[in-house]
Parts: sequence; structure tokens; C-alpha cells
Amino acid sequence: MGVGGKFWDALKPYARYEGFDFLRNKKVAVDLSFWIVQHETALKSSGVRNPHLRLMFFRTINLFSKFGAYPVFVVDGKPSHLKSKARIARFFRSSGIDLKDVPVAEEGVSVDRNKLFVKCVEECVDLLELLGMPVLRARGEAEALCAQLNSEGFVDACITSDSDAFLFGAKCVIKHVDPKSMGPFECYYVEDIEVGLGLGRKHLIAVSLLVGSDHNLNGVQGIGMETALRFVKKFNEDEVLQRLNEIGSGPMLPSDASFSSPGKCSRSPDVFLQKSKAPHCSFCGHPGNKTLHSRVPCEYCHSTTGTNCSKKSLKFKCECSGCERVREEKELKKNEKFHLRVCKKIAMECNFPCNEIIEIYLTNEDNDDFSARLLWKGPDIEMLIDFLACHLHWEPSYIRQHIFPMLSTIFLRDMALNPSDILLHGQYKFDSIQRVKIRYGHQYYVVRWGNFASVMSDVNCSVSSEGYYVVSDSESEDTQMDGPCNGLDELNVPQVQVDSGCSFILTDENLELVQAAFPAEVDSFWQQKEIKESKRRMSRPGGTCIESPSPNSGGVQLAITDYYRSSKLLNQAKDNHNSAQNEETGCLKEKRNASSSSLPKSVRRRLLFS
Repeated sequence: MGVGGKFWDALKPYARYEGFDFLRNKKVAVDLSFWIVQHETALKSSGVRNPHLRLMFFRTINLFSKFGAYPVFVVDGKPSHLKSKARIARFFRSSGIDLKDVPVAEEGVSVDRNKLFVKCVEECVDLLELLGMPVLRARGEAEALCAQLNSEGFVDACITSDSDAFLFGAKCVIKHVDPKSMGPFECYYVEDIEVGLGLGRKHLIAVSLLVGSDHNLNGVQGIGMETALRFVKKFNEDEVLQRLNEIGSGPMLPSDASFSSPGKCSRSPDVFLQKSKAPHCSFCGHPGNKTLHSRVPCEYCHSTTGTNCSKKSLKFKCECSGCERVREEKELKKNEKFHLRVCKKIAMECNFPCNEIIEIYLTNEDNDDFSARLLWKGPDIEMLIDFLACHLHWEPSYIRQHIFPMLSTIFLRDMALNPSDILLHGQYKFDSIQRVKIRYGHQYYVVRWGNFASVMSDVNCSVSSEGYYVVSDSESEDTQMDGPCNGLDELNVPQVQVDSGCSFILTDENLELVQAAFPAEVDSFWQQKEIKESKRRMSRPGGTCIESPSPNSGGVQLAITDYYRSSKLLNQAKDNHNSAQNEETGCLKEKRNASSSSLPKSVRRRLLFS
């Protein structure tokens, strides 16, 4: 949840939608509980066995291989007694039970999470460790540690839906991921919020105190998000929490608050003691009266239209000094009433603001060992197979097949940093690049890996006559997937290709990663592609030469005439051929008529009927 009062709706105008490669080679902190809860209900309704493990397996591989990120998973620690109390209140509220009948929890006593949920979290931690992912345990809230890792530069972004991550100091929060869109990452940057709303971190903490949060569901009665944002903007960030303390101890007088905003000059109180504004003309609305303007031209109307006095429009607003002074006075009185009304509501709350909540948001954990714990290792394949076979009842061949994109990504990263003759997982070799594939507007290389014979086995494979294991065509990806597959759960399963009696694995790999790992093979692929394009172009009528696409073309689609033979040329050639035949036929007829016209009529008749 995070901050109440529809806080995400207030931040929505400042969201950015980053591209597909936004997390490429970046570290990202993931709130583990958020991932488990996000789609657990939908997966449970479909009858999936252990949905939290299935979801964690596919999402982790997807985030690591498809998006190229280095995920760090953070687990919740022991919640504060304030959050435990709020969690109990939320449960009874959702159950329709009157909160007055709920027994008050003892002060300082923390209530642990549901034991079943804790078990799910621990199983996910075991799975992540087998996948080689770093897992950190927070002292308190997981989003707090994610935000601290982000603010101190250990990670580049946080993946969580808890809006109070900004209150803990996060710089970039990824709220939603949609791999099927052109901008799959819905990101929120704290600098955009500061510029757009004019609020800093302490301002946001003040807003959470007013509208409610995970540590205090109610906030201040009668204050919503719009009122809270408008109220806290009146104070500087360094003083806003102190001013809330002063207001909470008693009503603040309007004269004690500074209502002048930057960029506007403040008037002294003596200005408002002057005589009220001069009378205005009922016809044009400018200073003066209608009778006077009939004799003497109005200085405002005459200067613009050349007439003594012109009729005012429906939305007319006088800009004279007297009217401006009156409007400023009305606005000041309106702000004074608003400020006093909010102060009275705050003063009615007991023990406001709660300094313990402020301390929770502003206190960080010790970070002495963070760098040493952020290590990514290769997955333990055999232990992983045993774990998933036990909990999800998956076949070993199915697990090996779906773990392969992660292995290929690790191998390409290692080859980019330190080129060598090692094999992928000790038995696969980079064979070639098949083609360029475009999926959801993003380009991939389809890479072919050799030496596939000793990998796939058991139920999902059938042995060919040459002794190689090939995935059966009758088994589709949908039948192998145990339940629905949406968002980050979607995974491109490696395909199997049989060529001249040899089997190969085909995977989709990032263009830049393959270029860094195997530059010679990439250059050879584009050279061969250029040769094929040249031969195909020269085989066309006329041998028209058109520039071929390059690897840096960005997926620009060429004209359709670059790929298909023009039918116009064929039709023109056919018309020319027919016209030539018609000309020849016409010449023969003319010669025949010329030769036959000299014969006698009787002879021509015999020739006609013979």
C-alpha cells in the first residue's frame, strides 16, 4: 500500500515509460513480498501448484535474461508494532468488523506475518539462492532497504508498488512492468516529483502523516490528498515537520504563517487599510462611471478601440491596481481560512505527529556489508532440478529447457569480459547467428548453439533416427506451461532445430551482448546477409541496385518493392510482346490481301472453298 489517499494518482502525471533496454546491465532491488502477492490470487484461482515458486522462477529468469538486469531480492524483516497494529486494523476493516470492537494491541508488541506467507517467502528465498541471485534480509520493511540501496548507489532502481519507498529515500521506483509494450517500465523519479509537485522527501513524509500510511491508516480525519498537498507546500522542506509539531501542540494563528510564495512580492498590512477601490463603469468595467465616460473617453477603451467606452465581455476582469489589490486580499483571506481550518483538524488529533513514524522513515540500516553481499553466481542446476521436481513436479528436461536462456546470458556476459574457448555449461558451443528477430518492436539475434545431443531427455523429447533428442512438435509451449503466463511470467522457450542430422538450440539474445561476445561472428553474419541481398537484387529485371540494411539500421523496414519483383515491369514486357505479335500478324494480312487482290475472282473462289 504505502501512502494512503490515492497517492499514486497524484504521482501518475510524472511517470516515465522507459524503453526495453532500460535495465540492461543495471542493478535493481526487488521487493520480494510485492512479487509474491502481486499475482498470487490470480494464479491460485487457476489451480496452479505452488504459484509463488512458479512465478518466482519465470520472473527471475525473464528479468535476468530478457531485460539483462542484475536483480537483488530484499525480504521483509520484523515489522514495527505500528505497522502490525495497522495491519490488524486493515484486516478487520476489510472483514466488515467495527474497529471499535477490535482489542487494542499492547504498546511495542510486533505481530509477525501469517505463517503460511512466511513459508512461501522462505521457499522463494531457497529458489533464488539456487538460481544464484543475492538475497538481503531487511531489519524492518523491505521497501525501506530497497530505497536505501537505491539512494546510496548500490542499485539503480527499485521494483515495488509501495509508494512509501519515496519516503525512505528512493530515487527511482518501477511500479509496473509490461514486456508487451514499447515502454515496458512505468518509472517514477524523485526529481520529477520534486519539480512537478514542488515537494521533497520531508514534504512527502508530512503528507503521509496527514492522509495515512502503512503505520497509521487513518491519518488526520477530514484531510484528503489535495488538502494535504496544498497545505504542506506552504512550508519549506527543512521546517515542515517542525511546523507540524507546533500545530499539533495547539492551533496556529494565521498571522504566524507565511503565505507569501516565491516570486510574488508581499504587501504590508497598511496597504489593506487604504480606502476601498474606486467606482467602476457599469458599461466597460474600467475605473470611472458611465456618465463620465460619455463626456470624457475612458483611458483604457479609448487607447485600444478609439471609442469613448466599449461594452465589456462576459469574462471581463479589470486589471487596475485597485482590483488587483482586492483580489490579492481575497486570496489571502481564503488561504488564511484554509490554513486555520486544517490547523484545527490537526490539533484535534491525539499525539500528532507521531515522531516514531518520522524516525522510521528517516533512519537507515547499517550498510557495511552490502557490497560484499551483492554477488551474482551461476545457478546450481542439479540442486535446482531436485528442488523444482519436488515442489512443482516438473520434469528435468522441462527445467533444463527453461533455464537455458539464463545460462546463455551468463555465458555471453563472461565472453564479453574475458573471451576464451570455454563452452556454455561445459557442452554447448556458439555455432552461428540465424537471423534477426523482432518481438514487440525490439530486435534480437536468433543464436544457434551446437552440441545439443546430451541435453534434452525424458518425456518432453523424442529420439530421432540419428540419436539426437528433439522436442516433439505435438507439445506446444501452452501445454508445457503450468498455468497462465502474463507480464514478466512470459518466457521465450528455446527452440530445437535439426539440420543435416545434427540438433541445435535456438535462443533469442540481445544484439549488443552478442556483438560484445562474438564480434567476428556478427560481422560474418552481416557480410553473408549483404552477399545474399546483392545476388537477389542482381537477379531482378534490370539489375537495380538498392542499398542493403545494416546492423545499425534500427529495424527500419524497406519498401515492399525492395523485396518483391515489380509486376509493372512484367506487364510492360508482356504488352510489348503482344504489340509486336500484332504488328507481325497485321503485316502478314496486308501481304496476303495484296497478293490475293491480283488473282481473278474465279480463282479466289476456288481457293476459298477448297
